[in-house]
This record gives sequence, structure tokens and C-alpha cells, in this order.
Amino acid sequence: MHILYLAHRIPYPPNKGDKIRSFNEIKCLSKNHEIHLACLVDDPRDLKYEEDLKQYCKSVSVVSINPWLAKMKSICYLLSGKPLSIPYFYSFRLQKAIDELLSTMDFDVIFCFSSPMAEYLFKSKFRVSCCPTRKAQPKLIMDFVDVDSDKWAQYAKHMGIPKSWIYMIESRRLGRYERKVAENLDHSIFATDAEVKIFRDRNPHIKNISVIAQGVDLDYFSPSFSGSSLTHLQSSDPHLTPSAFNSTFKTQSSKLITEGPILIFTGAMDYYANVDGVIWFTKEILPLIKEKIPEIQFYIVGSKPAKEVLSLSVDGVKVTGYVPDTREYFSRASVAVVPLRIARGIQNKILEPMAMGIPVVATPVAFEGIRAEKDQDLLVEGDEERFAGAVVKLLKEEALRERIGSNARRAVENNHSWTQNLGKLESILEGGVI
Repeated sequence: MHILYLAHRIPYPPNKGDKIRSFNEIKCLSKNHEIHLACLVDDPRDLKYEEDLKQYCKSVSVVSINPWLAKMKSICYLLSGKPLSIPYFYSFRLQKAIDELLSTMDFDVIFCFSSPMAEYLFKSKFRVSCCPTRKAQPKLIMDFVDVDSDKWAQYAKHMGIPKSWIYMIESRRLGRYERKVAENLDHSIFATDAEVKIFRDRNPHIKNISVIAQGVDLDYFSPSFSGSSLTHLQSSDPHLTPSAFNSTFKTQSSKLITEGPILIFTGAMDYYANVDGVIWFTKEILPLIKEKIPEIQFYIVGSKPAKEVLSLSVDGVKVTGYVPDTREYFSRASVAVVPLRIARGIQNKILEPMAMGIPVVATPVAFEGIRAEKDQDLLVEGDEERFAGAVVKLLKEEALRERIGSNARRAVENNHSWTQNLGKLESILEGGVI
């Protein structure tokens, strides 16, 4: 088949949730089909990865957007009645590239990743239903991944005015837009059963919906990984200026501090849900753990740490910034913690340490969608004292730690293999409902 794949962010490198999923979808589809990719880039440094994608795609059309200007465009839409996400991810240049592809090629499938990409179909000069030269209409597929409108409603509850007001407006508008997308495209995909339930409760008339669970690269994130010595603890993240780091942090030894057990959290550290989670953990949960294990070390590993996160880098808390390989840190961690209070879909920050056989303690909202058994494959706790108690228990009981870690790897192998989960795509492309 000839497939046009539209993505709101370049699917490479696969180093964060949406890019991991879109990259693996493209990688899977490219085995049996010809892929033509059209996508946006919101970080100029990602432009260099266009060549990497050409080993999977017949053609790659990449258009840059400026995040600051995109936000300004969104603000201008406040009085329009339309979702603010749509202008943020809409580019006339990308529209032109997509129109050219639609006018010159006979696609069997158009695959949209994230709801704002449907706008390029709605606004195309070569509306697929109107193309006079087309032998047959292409199948239109949307991978929503999550119900983003519900995510904005969650954000609104944690924000003060005016953000709470803006986020609630976006939630309502985007909910209507998601309905329009599902009504006009042939098939909708979500990452979890919980997301499907939310969407179906709001849109009971939508029928063609499937779940394709998030996966993890089981060869890459493996318990057998043997990392080299870490040569840099201080961030090599080009997003950060040297002044962003305090003098103590900048003069640390280049070796990973090992005088105590290590807890780890990974994720993009400019993302609100992650920022909220690590602040809550550091201020409310970590002190309870320190009462029992004073020498505990907590590593916050991820790019673009917000200033609120950087300020946490004291008293055994280490903020690394960008690291080229999170496995180096996972391999030295005793426990991975995922203390999210806001979450949607499946968390790679849970799947990756589980795949490496590292025991995980997560909140219920972070655990949602993970196909694993609580208390067997990982520990799940919601309040501060119980979360801290679960971490302490794992740190003090080596046999429990090893059992949970071993079970975690097995659960991921059984339920979160990309090969297994993305095999469902072929049925969807052929018109089957799964």
C-alpha cells in the first residue's frame, strides 16, 4: 500500500512519548508498505534527523514552526470558537506539501497522528473525496493516542485563573473537534481501553475504534544492558545556559554518586505533568523516605528542566538535564518512581524501567493503561505515606526488589511488545475492526 503519514512532530529521535509511538508505527508500516511522511518540527535541531527517517520512508516532507509564534497564533483564536491546538500545529507550508502529495499520488491510506493533523485534510485543496483522478478513496485513519480534550480538563483543575479558564475552554472546543474528526475519518485508534471508554461515553455513535497499546523496545531496554561509566553528570542539554546550574551542581564529580541507593524519574522536564510530579515527590514524599534511609539519592533525568525543577537540585536530589542514554541511569537505579498526579495514556517512564527489570512505584493515574498486575509486577500507591512506604519496602527487601523486577520484565514482554501490538495495524489498514 501507499501510505501518507501525517505527524504533528517529527517522529525522530524516539526519545519522548508521542515520538516513540509515531516512530514505531512508521517503522512497522514500512516493512510492508511505502510510506510518505509529512510532519512538523518545533525544534530546529531536529531537522538533522530527516535523513534518519528516509530509511523507513519513500519521501519525507518536514516543515519548521516557531513555538513562540505558534502560541501567538493560538491566542488569536481565543475568540474564534475553535480549538487553540489547531492553529498551533497548522502550517501553510506543510499544507502545500501535503496538497502536492495528494495531487500527484494515489494513496491507499492516509494516517494522521494526533487530532490537529486532520485539519490538513479538512483544508486541503485536493480534498480526497473530490480528487477526480483517484481510482478509489483512501482509508482515513486517526491515532488520537489519548483523549486530549480530557487532558486539558485535568490541567484546568490544577491551574489558577486565567490558565484554568483557557484550559477548560480548550477542553470543550477540542472535545467537539475530536468528535468531528472521528465522524469524518474511517477509523480511530487510542492507546488504552480507558481512553476508549472516555471517548465512547462522550460519542456513543462512533463505532470504528481500536486500542493499540504502547510498546517498548525490548532489545534496547534490556536487563542485560551493561553501561559504560557515566562521564558527565552535569547537563549537556543545549537548551540550558551555564547560569541555570548552581555552583555545586556544576562542580560535581563526573562519576555517578553511589553512597546510597538511587531513585530515578525520567521524562521531558518542561512538561507540566512531569514538573508537578517531581516537585510533589521531592517535597512531600522524599522526606518520608529519608527518615528511614537518610543516604537516599534521587535523580531527575530528562531534557529542558524547568527552573522549578532545577531549584530542587539540593540535598541528594540531582537534576541531570538531557542525557544521551537513559539506560546508563536506569542500570544504576534501585527503584524507578513515577509520582504523576496528571497523566494520560500509557507512560513510557514506567515501561522502560520495567523492561530493564527495575522495580517501579507509581501513582494510580500513572499506572492506568499499563497491562500489568499491581503488587506483582510493580507497586501502585496514591498518597504520600503509602508511596514512601512502598519505596522503602523495596529498598530494604532485596528479594522483593528482585521478584518485582523480574515480574516487570515478563509483564512487558507479554503485553507491551511493539511487534505484537502494532501487528493490529495491518487488520485496520485492510478495513477490519479489532
